[in-house]
Parts: sequence; structure tokens; C-alpha cells
Amino acid sequence: MSNTINNFNIKDERNLSMLMDFYELTMSNGYFVNGLSDTIVYFDMFYRKNPDGAGYSIVAGLEQLIDFIKKLKFTKEDVDYLRSKGILSEEFLQYLLTFKFTGDVYAIPEGTPVFPNEALVTVKSKVIDAQLIETMLLLTINHQSLITTKANRIVRAAQRRPVLELGARRAHGADGAIMGARASYIGGVTGTATVMAETLFGVPATGTMAHSWIQLFGDEYKAFETYAKTYPDTCTLLVDTYNVLKSGIPNAIKVSRDVLEPTGMRLKAIRLDSGDLAYLSKKVRVMLDDAGLTDCKIVASNSLDEYIITDLLSQDAKIDIFGVGERMVTAKSEPVFGGVYKLVAVEENGEISPRIKLSENEEKIINPGYKMIWRLYDKDTHKAIADVITLAGEVINETKPYTIFDPVSIWKKKKVTNFYAEKLQVPVFLKGECVYELPTIEEIRTYCKTQVDRIWEEVRRFSNPQKYYVDLSQELWFVKQELIQRYRNAEEKNEE
Repeated sequence: MSNTINNFNIKDERNLSMLMDFYELTMSNGYFVNGLSDTIVYFDMFYRKNPDGAGYSIVAGLEQLIDFIKKLKFTKEDVDYLRSKGILSEEFLQYLLTFKFTGDVYAIPEGTPVFPNEALVTVKSKVIDAQLIETMLLLTINHQSLITTKANRIVRAAQRRPVLELGARRAHGADGAIMGARASYIGGVTGTATVMAETLFGVPATGTMAHSWIQLFGDEYKAFETYAKTYPDTCTLLVDTYNVLKSGIPNAIKVSRDVLEPTGMRLKAIRLDSGDLAYLSKKVRVMLDDAGLTDCKIVASNSLDEYIITDLLSQDAKIDIFGVGERMVTAKSEPVFGGVYKLVAVEENGEISPRIKLSENEEKIINPGYKMIWRLYDKDTHKAIADVITLAGEVINETKPYTIFDPVSIWKKKKVTNFYAEKLQVPVFLKGECVYELPTIEEIRTYCKTQVDRIWEEVRRFSNPQKYYVDLSQELWFVKQELIQRYRNAEEKNEE
């Protein structure tokens, strides 16, 4: 099969329909044989905690979820394998052969800053439809949201300096490298070393040389000279194979004078990949400037992340471009996003009946019912004030003051005035048909930057960020409390 996304031809022969937890099949079979196949349910995919103690996250991965749902089907070979397990009914297996997703999907667009307990994706569908997409929904949204969030932190730490993603060789498999590069680009990096990310998604791929190039020649100057003659327009030299200050930089300057400048070319950049980057970058800057190479950029790499970059810049490091590898593409500091997929409502006798999952921890009790998410913005600054989760069908009146309150510490209240409200989720599938027009990756990346800028700086800071409030409407809060009390009463009755 082939597909075209963002004007790049994608050829992926894999059928990923069987990439699921087996319980999705046992439950679906159970629904089928017990006459529950047509039951309409509502599921929310949300997460409970921002990675790295951050003030917000950024959602990504929707494009891949859409592609999966469009292609979702079970082949004869798939069904033959499932039959061999001896667990599923023959009638259900025949049902799978003609299965097609027919439900509704609503989602927050990629690149949007999001917060704990908000539904990044909501599925309204027959129960089997909702169940069979669970694993891939969580896989795509969890992974790319994690990497996009991490990349955005690193990009912000670089303070407008370009950041390159260089992590493919240490990513968690091929898809981790490719989708990690895509997610990083959404988060704000300027390019990637992963070539396939450009062929598939248009993420600019770039690269120069490794230490092996220099080692092969045995002579650093000869290696630099050969590279400069081969790539005079884009010459970037890796200067730490032997000794940065005594060998690498002197040879780079000599090659610039001997090879590039006589032809009207300039040395574009040098790269530091080891050592004390702050100290070396300052020494190198002086040497380059003294040689008249004031326009030559200094690129730094070597296990960087947002904290190291922040530290380097606080030391006045003379670094123009950062190359970040495994700590971005694996989100090394906290490599799990933690999104979950929970049943929140069931249609019974034509009515939407909310469902709840309880916990000993008040903050982990899910928000029940079919819901909408609103973001309230200040009319003057256009900065986000707070998010409000309401029951579907509720409307926030922008012409009157609106009172928000902490859903746990309900005495904490704030009256919001001079604001406007926007819905965060958009329809993606309606009755099984995709109604969402996919933006290009450049549009997503630009949108991400714009939306992050609408979050207050206090929420964006790395250490002890200001809490951003995600509150419940009064109606939703009452529904939640009623359900909690109902189950608590049932527990007490059982204990009698």
C-alpha cells in the first residue's frame, strides 16, 4: 500500500492492525458473543503528570493515529492465526474479516500545549471499535507527545539558537528514530540527522562528518582539506578528534585559508563533540575571530539536554548551534508519557450514562461523562488563563464573568472577566470517515510555537513552574461527586 502525507510519498507495507494487546480481542469477543457489539461507548485518552516536572506538555502523534484507523483491517492470515489460539468464537473471527471502524474521534490538534487530565483524544463508537484501537492510540500519542515535549524544552533552553536532532543511533528502534525526529521537529528543532524523516515527513535532514572520516586519512589537515574540496559550499569541520586547540582549530583555519577562501568560499562551522564545551567554545571563538572567521559558527554536541544547555549558556559559552541526540529522542530523563485510555460513558436507552473509575488518591479519580475542553484567553494579552472541562453541550458565556474553581480544593475560586473561550478538541472521524484536513509538518511546527507563546512564562519555566489550572464546570463537578457518592454508599452497604 502507499499513501501520501504532507506531499511526501510514504510506502509502508506493514499491516499494523494486529499491533494490540491481546485483551482487546478477548474483550471484543466477549462483547460480541454476549450481544453487546452495538453498545455505544465513550473513551478518553489523557495523562496525569507532565514529564520532567514541567508545567505543560505538547500533544503529537495524531497524524499516525489517523493513518492507522484508516488502514485498520484484519486479513485472512490474521484471522487464521487468531483461530489457532482456540479462544475466540468463529462468529467473531468472521466479523473481524469485514471489520471497519465506524465511530467518531475528537482530538486536540498536534502542537497544542496540554495539561494533565485533559482528554487528548475522545472516541465515541461501538464498544468493539473503541477497544480495537486502544494500543495504537496510546502508542502513537504517548510516544510523540513525550518527544515533542522534551524537544520543546531543549529548544527553549537554547534561547533561539538552532537545535539539531541527532539521536537515531540510540533511539528505541527504527520507528522510534523516525517518529522521534518528526516529533522533535514539531517541538522546534531545525533539522535532523535521520534521512528517512525527510523522505517521509519533510523534516530537513543534514549532516557533515564523523571522527572516522578524520581517522581514515591519518592526517587531520589532509582530512579537512579533502572534505573542504568536496563540500566547499557547506564546509563544517569536526575539530576534536585529536586536540581541539592545538590541532583541530589550527588545521581548520589553515584549510579555510588554503582551500576555501581562494575560491571565494567560507568555513561555515566547526563542531565540538567532547571536552569542556563552555571553556573550549570561548577559546575557539577567540581563535576563529583572530583569524578573520567571525562568521564561522560553533556547533556543540555530546549528550546535551535542556539543563546542560542552560548551564552552558549561563557560563557564556560561545555556542551557536546545538546538536542533541539520545537525551531528546528517548526523553532520557523521563522516558514514559503515561497516557491512559479510560471508559467514561455508555449509551443506555438513548441516554449518555457516565462511568467513573475510583482511586484512593482523589486526584486520580477520572472525570466521567462525555465532555468538552475549553481554553480561556485574556482578551488583551491573548495569554491562556485556565482550561475548563465541561459536559458536552455546555456553553461558556463569554459576555459574563465566569467563575473557575479547583476541582479538589473547591474553596479556591477565581472570577474570570474580559476573556474569550476556544474549544480544544476538533472532529477527526465522524461515522468512520476522516473529516480532518491534515496540516503540513511546517504548519504544525509553526502552530506549536505560536501556542506555546500563549502560555505564561511562569508556567513554561523549567524549575518549579506555576501550576496551570484545569478546572471542571459546576455541572461536571456535580456529576462526578454524585457518582463518587453512589459507589461509596454501595461500599458501605456491602460492609453492613
